[in-house]
Amino acid sequence: MNWDTIKGNWKEWQGKLREQYGELTDDELAQTKGEREQVEGLIQQKYGKTKEQVREELDRWTS
Repeated sequence: MNWDTIKGNWKEWQGKLREQYGELTDDELAQTKGEREQVEGLIQQKYGKTKEQVREELDRWTS
């Protein structure tokens, strides 16, 4: 799925991301405004993963 589509339906995807990454808060996700790089950085920070790991996970998860 195209990230622009996700960004366009951000409210819906916020809930899905919270299901996948339970440590993320609604406020943190809202602050990213659906910007992929910010979402990736937030996941990296919360979970201690590399940028490549997060990118691969999001690619798999959104495909």
